[in-house]
Amino acid sequence: MNVGIVIGRIGDVDGVALETEKWIEVLERLGHTCFVLSGRFKEHVVPRERETSFRPLSFFSPECEWEQNRAFFFPPDDADELLTIVDENAQAVASEIFRWVVANRIDVLISENASSLPCHLSMGLGIKLAAEGMSLPVVAHDHDFAWERGDRYATPLPEVQELIAATFPLRLPNVYHAVINSAAREELESRYGIGAAVIPNVMDFETEYAKQDCYNDDLLSSIGIRNGDLPIFQITRIVKRKGIETAIDLVRRLDDRRVRLVITGSAADDDRKGYFKELVETIEAGQLEDRVTFAYHKILSKREQVPNGRKIYSLEDAYAHAVAVTYFSTYEGFGNAFLEAVLARKPVFVNNYEPVFWPDIGSKGFETVMIEDGVLTDEAVRQIGTILHDPERQREIAEHNFALGRRHFSYDVLEEKLAALFEF
Repeated sequence: MNVGIVIGRIGDVDGVALETEKWIEVLERLGHTCFVLSGRFKEHVVPRERETSFRPLSFFSPECEWEQNRAFFFPPDDADELLTIVDENAQAVASEIFRWVVANRIDVLISENASSLPCHLSMGLGIKLAAEGMSLPVVAHDHDFAWERGDRYATPLPEVQELIAATFPLRLPNVYHAVINSAAREELESRYGIGAAVIPNVMDFETEYAKQDCYNDDLLSSIGIRNGDLPIFQITRIVKRKGIETAIDLVRRLDDRRVRLVITGSAADDDRKGYFKELVETIEAGQLEDRVTFAYHKILSKREQVPNGRKIYSLEDAYAHAVAVTYFSTYEGFGNAFLEAVLARKPVFVNNYEPVFWPDIGSKGFETVMIEDGVLTDEAVRQIGTILHDPERQREIAEHNFALGRRHFSYDVLEEKLAALFEF
């Protein structure tokens, strides 16, 4: 079949874009041909003749930014202008989808998170209008929903509330839903009587990952980590739900100056800089300046050479040199950083984050030091300290977890689930 994918941006490092690339690879392995309609292509993920750019779909487009500001951040007294423009923009989106579907003989449409989260009102409404006017099946790949985002999508405008309620998530007879965790499946069933397939995020367990090589062999020394140190890495963005303060407290309580925490995220991840400031103050209060390192100036998503011959290392390079990984998040829609640590064959210390970790991941049998409610107990600190000082135990944990990861979260698993989903 010709599979058409509608997405706000692709070729980027956000979770939706990354998982979409994996779906494309596996769908083509199954014999389908994928076409992509997007507002932004940062990198090419299919041949260019199968890419179609339509700028209004971008989250950074003037259309999307204006709609979001008026709907949620700076709402007017009267919603008439907003609703009129959203409808006009949605009609343009629907027309472009119709044109694109006909031109490429699309057999099935995939809406990548655009029909579950109201982060782009006219895109979601435009997909709904297109789906209503076409007989082809539509797969809504739902990564997260408005009710999971606190008050981010709260609005005082009743008309906008009605628009969101009628459009997100997409509910039509020709729409099939795929969610990334079992809690989302239960919520869809409870709220709307909608059945959904659970298709977890996956990793490529057949490709070598996070190996030390001649490019990254000086990574640790470049960020001030000495021979004999025990570097544990926090390889996430700096946002409050990541629980980075718990990792800092872990370093303090281990009371071994060789244990060093490396945080790869930057203050740019923290919209208002309040959380980053809290972390810095926690480090200073604990006199941990020489044991906690912010490495955002050296480690980004991908390798690159910058002026003066200075290297930028990738997140994969960071995993390659970690003794272990901290992942004390309080909430995640899935938890790719956990799977990345498993793929990199590194022990991972984790909080039993809601609503996913234990039901969808931890219960599979992974060996890890797991804490509850972000509380770092004395026993957890003792277990972590034992693992950090025992290379053989690290290897045992790594190999056990890697085998489980391959069994439950590999491309083969994705292939099996997509093959079942696409039996229309």
